Amino acid sequence: MKRFLSSAVLTFSLFQSAQAQQHIQPAAIQDKMQWFADAKLGIFIHWGIYSVKGVDESWSFYNKKIAYADYMQQLKGFTAKHYHPEEWAALIKESGARYAVVTTKHHDGVALWDTQLSKLDMANSTPAKRDVLTPLYTALRQQGIKTGAYFSLIDWSYADYPQFLKDSSRYNAQKDPARWQRFLNYYQGQLKEVMQQYNPDLWWFDGDWEHSAEEWEAVKIRKMLTDHNPQTIINGRLQGYGDYDTPEQNFPVSRPNFKWWELCMTINNNWGYHPDDTNFKTPYEVITIFADAISNGGNMLLDIGPAEDGTIPAEEVTVLKELGAWNKKHASAIFNTVAGIPAGHFYGPTTLSKDSTTLYLFLPGNVSGQVMVKGLINSIKKISVVGNGQALTHKIVGKISWSSVPGLVYIDVPATVQDKYMTVLAVELDGPVKLYRGKGGFLTNE
Repeated sequence: MKRFLSSAVLTFSLFQSAQAQQHIQPAAIQDKMQWFADAKLGIFIHWGIYSVKGVDESWSFYNKKIAYADYMQQLKGFTAKHYHPEEWAALIKESGARYAVVTTKHHDGVALWDTQLSKLDMANSTPAKRDVLTPLYTALRQQGIKTGAYFSLIDWSYADYPQFLKDSSRYNAQKDPARWQRFLNYYQGQLKEVMQQYNPDLWWFDGDWEHSAEEWEAVKIRKMLTDHNPQTIINGRLQGYGDYDTPEQNFPVSRPNFKWWELCMTINNNWGYHPDDTNFKTPYEVITIFADAISNGGNMLLDIGPAEDGTIPAEEVTVLKELGAWNKKHASAIFNTVAGIPAGHFYGPTTLSKDSTTLYLFLPGNVSGQVMVKGLINSIKKISVVGNGQALTHKIVGKISWSSVPGLVYIDVPATVQDKYMTVLAVELDGPVKLYRGKGGFLTNE
């Protein structure tokens, strides 16, 4: 972002400024982050033994909602008997998502792949009797979808991990470094298995809050992963050694400070399968949240929680299909775009084409009648409805001949062009967008 002429006028460069992760310089990772910046939408998949009883993933025993022994008994009920990874991948593709992140191992220590370092996996400890991760990654890649690996740094089931329950721990890692080293060897060994077997495009770490970067050996881990695959990217939960920020559930009111960011969010109130949780977000709610995320230069990682048998709840399927239909219709305004104009210029989300010459306006609540854009210095070449191409009329109100302050742009939006969720308009400009940011005085710097 740069200023020109005066402090009251704003123009946009291709990449808007933002603060980088603590230890990673954005210039060094700009190229490899481009697919992530263009992708906009990912699907999160929380699947594990917690789906047998429909309890909180790992946290249910940690917080003593259920005894640890009862929680682990769910191993006997995980069947994956209706698991069809090709259907999962096809649904994810239909949603419009460009990447998917699956829980390879949650805090409970149960792996979805056939790990050689533990018997706590789907192949050796459940009726599924198979590695369920490999066929999913294969199916995703066949659909052209980037693969992400959620990996819990913490492991509350491993005897040499210090923490266990909320009010108890096994030992102090600083006072027993030999025992802590055994855990480091274990978790890094499992990490290497996933790295070598699946070579994920994206690593989604979790649990880093329980230890420091030095204790996790974060520098070593980042080097191991990026040496193996220089193009892999890492989320922000590696104690400052990741590539992008990951706010969770709570939508940021203002744009996060990191150059790249992603909102991870559930469709109901829980990550994993919870048949008692019927508070599903509607397609409209998900779409408006998604529009806000991309308007602020971020992505959305939308979660699904399949049942133990591999079926995805019908409500979640509906949301993904409706989101996908809307994405397909409005793809030009969503994918391969950059963050929109600052708040205050338009009453709704916006995005920009990469050359900043097309401004996309997202109309919330099926708005029709007139919508207004404030402070637009550019001349408008054309306004059309994304998805059907219908041209719209506009007029300029309040432009004073002797003032360089631009007037207000009012666009006529007939009810006949309304999308059932969010209508999107494309405003084609005479050049990169320029905005008046002043206070309405006689001069442009006021």
